[in-house]
Amino acid sequence: MERRVVITGMGIYSCLGKDLEEVKQSLYDGKSGIIFDPARKEMGFRSALTSYLDIPDLKGQLSRNQRNYMPEQAKYAYVATCEALKNANIDADFLEKNEVGLLYGNDSSADPVVKSVDTMREKKDTTLVGSGAIFQSMNSTVTMNLGCIFKLKGINLTVSGACASGSHAIGLGSLLIKWGLQDIVVCGGAQEVNPFSIGSFDGISAFSTRESDPTKASRPFDRDRDGLVPGGGAATVIIESYESAVKRGAPILAEIIGYGFSSNGDHMSQPNVDGPSRSLSMAIREAGIDLRTIEYVNAHATSTPVGDKQEAKAIYNVFGDHRPFVASTKAMTGHEMWMAGSSEIIYSMLMMQNDFIAANINFENPDEDSAKLNIPAIRVDKKFDTFLSNSFGFGGTNSTLIVKKFVK
Repeated sequence: MERRVVITGMGIYSCLGKDLEEVKQSLYDGKSGIIFDPARKEMGFRSALTSYLDIPDLKGQLSRNQRNYMPEQAKYAYVATCEALKNANIDADFLEKNEVGLLYGNDSSADPVVKSVDTMREKKDTTLVGSGAIFQSMNSTVTMNLGCIFKLKGINLTVSGACASGSHAIGLGSLLIKWGLQDIVVCGGAQEVNPFSIGSFDGISAFSTRESDPTKASRPFDRDRDGLVPGGGAATVIIESYESAVKRGAPILAEIIGYGFSSNGDHMSQPNVDGPSRSLSMAIREAGIDLRTIEYVNAHATSTPVGDKQEAKAIYNVFGDHRPFVASTKAMTGHEMWMAGSSEIIYSMLMMQNDFIAANINFENPDEDSAKLNIPAIRVDKKFDTFLSNSFGFGGTNSTLIVKKFVK
């Protein structure tokens, strides 16, 4: 018998805030976390736009060796996971005595690789790279670090699915719980923010060059969008079976009712309409709900000319005359890449808990496709109990999650 999958904890470290309360307020106020970074211009970047984050100082929280094994995205993930576990009423003693799994989205660790190679080329001595370099540079660095720090004993796996990584991590975790293979899984996504990680994106002119007003640069669905803005951080959700949550007396925040996925089977970087449409349709089918009960869609929309156009068509294809509110929080955060699929679940959860839909800021002029959607340019104060979140990535990978308020 398939089990119900519930969310019992959330934690986030984002350009919108360093915890849930700060992020909620930024969403409510429509506050952007995007800045102009002069250092990127000095490096030869075409666009110096980026979201802004401080790297957490974990002295006093973790040992020197533990910190030495962690690149920046693992530090973001650690902070987010601490908040999520506390939010879920899970302490170190519980983790020690129970099998808790870990699925986290991450698809790069560029900074430690670059620094290691620079050291080897300059010093001609691999021993000077340092003992932590290998653990920092592996793509699985986040799950390696979190699994060891929190002493997790269940599944331990990095989900590498481009910009759908965080969403797939949650979706796959929900399947493990539904099928009875795990009771609790720590899920999420992390993204490094350093220039090395996204220089190649800049090199293919993927980024907005609206540098004169950084907070206006990310413009999902707007006719005058000219590219995405890179972002990052980390977001963690604790998911578990309904039975496990009740047994623990855990706070049940919501229920994951649908996970859809697909591959475009097409171009490496240019999305089509069919793949996303199938992902949305699968999630709705798996949720077993009338699509008219979905009141909010957190769109993947990254502010690229082609990507937003194709997603708008896919949403219209699936929803037709039912016009839920559709918005992209990337207007405020930029594209958080491997993190985005998990952070946008948390952004949407915060809205649902607090009865509002954040504005799709910078949406001033619709184009032919976005004009067919119900996109709010200002905050909507509204109660809703079911939302859908899209995440799509290079190589044509698509993930869609549907979450609803918990009803016993």
